[in-house]
Order: sequence, then structure tokens, then C-alpha cells
Amino acid sequence: MKKDRIKTSLNSEIGALECVITHTPGAEVENMTPENAERALYSDILNLSVALPEYNEFNAVLKRFAQVFEVRDLLAEILENSKVRSGLLAKICKSEAVDDICMTLDVLSPAELARQLIEGVEMEKNTLTKFLDNERFSLHPLPNFFFTRDAAFAMNDKIVISKMASKVRERESLIMEAIFDFHPMFETQTVNPVRIFDKSGKASIEGGDVLVAREDVFLSGISNRTTSQGIDAVIEHLKQKPGVKHLLLQELPKKPESFIHLDMVFTFLDKDKCMIFEPLVLRSSRHITIHVVVDGDKVTQIREEENLLSALAHLGFDLMPILCGGVNDLYTMEREQWQSGANFFALAPGKVIGYGRNIHTMEQLNRNGFEIIRAKDVLNGKTDPENYERYVITIEGDELSRGGGGARCMTMPIRRKAVDW
Repeated sequence: MKKDRIKTSLNSEIGALECVITHTPGAEVENMTPENAERALYSDILNLSVALPEYNEFNAVLKRFAQVFEVRDLLAEILENSKVRSGLLAKICKSEAVDDICMTLDVLSPAELARQLIEGVEMEKNTLTKFLDNERFSLHPLPNFFFTRDAAFAMNDKIVISKMASKVRERESLIMEAIFDFHPMFETQTVNPVRIFDKSGKASIEGGDVLVAREDVFLSGISNRTTSQGIDAVIEHLKQKPGVKHLLLQELPKKPESFIHLDMVFTFLDKDKCMIFEPLVLRSSRHITIHVVVDGDKVTQIREEENLLSALAHLGFDLMPILCGGVNDLYTMEREQWQSGANFFALAPGKVIGYGRNIHTMEQLNRNGFEIIRAKDVLNGKTDPENYERYVITIEGDELSRGGGGARCMTMPIRRKAVDW
């Protein structure tokens, strides 16, 4: 029996989750060494034998609430189509200047090709130049790919293909674009705003920076990974839709690296609650908040706002902030923000998932009406989340958090139910 196609639809950060894409980390993570970790955008190397059980627990929780698709499976399935395979390989080989291996890769089985495109293609030392090359791989592994949030993201009924800030992650976007363009399971349309609209060559935008508050209200960080030119390209995309659209932009510090994306300092938890890193969101005088209004095909206003919360309040969002790291100690706030303490993923309004290691953040959630539930207790049937109106399911993240991201980073939701605001 033919499966029903899935229409992408994401008009909020908190609507009940229906479909999400994840990528279970594999050998690509262990193919990092201390020597190449910095190039791979890591400040540390992960122990897969520790990270994988943590990730599997996380993914098992997601499967209790929604349909979960794996990137590797979706990629292998589209690679069964010879035209799709040839087209994707041509783009990858051109992007990474490795035309000499395209023919070799084209004869692999779909599953093996998918594996090598993610885990890396080892260099065949068949020329003197390659023999003398210290590189192990012709195509480098993709150790960041389990952060599926970044390479593509849903905005209403479209899938926006990111322009990654670093060349080492460009293949991730090419793979995600091919999946949404060619997999028969998905009924959607991809848009690549930077490719279409940017003429500066300076544009980048990544999904961790973009939050969908409502179908007409979007948030984005201006960060090391998302440039003003990248946001301008998204604004051009928004001009293609009729009606008034609002874009709230938050400048982020260039350092430390824990401020990589907006969702590391701000995430939605419920219709009336959000998680924030308070020193930046409410107290920073150096990092401004900007409100862009797009009416039809014109930008009608660009102005500075006091902060994200006040800007959202003007648009009908009355959000009570819960503080990452607690309320008293800046040192604790900074430590837990570093450990992705502000990075939560909503399963439904008031029902979220995040790292349990951030104990001061968890205390604040509990004081504000969220029951703290361990993932293992959900999975073994000891606790039924449906018994609670609001809760946070805590996953073990001692090793995963060293990768520089949390639950929101590791998910790419493509369909949520509508929220009754």
C-alpha cells in the first residue's frame, strides 16, 4: 500500500510535533582527530561509545511522540534513482573539487554511497601527489551532521536550504536539498534564498539561528554563522508572500563559541513561556535587537527594539522568561549556557526536552510549573508524561553537549500541528 505523502508545515516552535528528521552520529564522529577537530568546527573530540547511547535515548523519546526519519536512510533511498545519484555526486564533487573520485563513487550501492558521503571517502594513494598528501580523506567526514537543525529548516510550508558559514558543512545542505527535492515521501518545495538573491558573496544562514514564532513572525540571530547578507536574502524570500511579516533579529557575540546560534540563548517553551540566557537577552547593551517589517513585497520598517521579549510582546506574545542557569549567579548562568542550557526542543506546548545536566536551569523550570522527568523513566514505562500538563524530559548529555549543541540543534522538525494562540 502506498504511503501518504507528508506535507511540510511548521508555523511555530511549539506546536505538537508530528514529523522530525534526525541523524544518528556514527563513524564520521570518530574520524575526527585532535589535528582536524578545529577544521571540523569542534573544540574537542567526542567519544562515540559514550555519545551514542545518549543519542539513542534522545531519539527513542522522539519516537514516542512523532514520526522520526533518519538522514542516512532518506539519502540511501533517493540514491536508488540513478539521475538523482549522478546529479548529487556532480554537485558534491564540484563543490569540493574532487572530480576524480566521482566515477568511483557512482558504482557503489545506495547504502554504501550514503555511508561514505556522510562518514567520508578515504583517499586512494594512487598518485605521487596523493601519496605525499597527509590527508586521509578525499571527501572529509561530516561530524556535525547530527545537528540536523542547521543545513535546512522549515518555514511554514517551505523548506529553506541553508548557506553554511563554513565550507566543511556545505555537503550537508546539498544532501538535505536533494532529500526534499527527490524523496517521494515529502510533499514540499525547497527554496535557497542565498543562491537566488545574494550578490555579495558574503551571505550565510544556518537553521540554528532561525526560529518560527508564528506563521508571520520569525526570529534570527546575527551571528558568526548567519550574516546580515544571509538575512537580507531571507527577507527577499519573505517578499514573495503577500501580507505583513515580521522578522526579529538579535545580534550575538562573536565569542565564546557557545553563542554560535540564537537557539543557544533563546528558545520557546510554551505559549506563554520561553527560556533565555538573561545576560544577553535582557541586559546586553552591545548587542542590539532589530525589528524588520515586510508588507507584501516591500520592507516598510527597520527599527531597533529594547530586547527580544518586548519586541515579541508588541506582536502579541506575552512570554514569561525562565532563566538558563538560575537567577542569582552569573558564573552558573554562563556555565550552563555553555552546556546548551538554553537549548530546548518542544514536543508540544509546555512539553519540552533538554539536557538534565543543567541542574540550575532544571530547578527554574520546576519552580515555574514544569515536572522534571527522566528520559529513561519514560522509556521504561515508569513515568507517563501524559499525567502532567507541563514537563521537561531530561536526556543524558554529558558527552553530546561537548559537541556544542542541544536538543533543538539535533532535530529538524518538518511538521507540527497548529497552535491555538
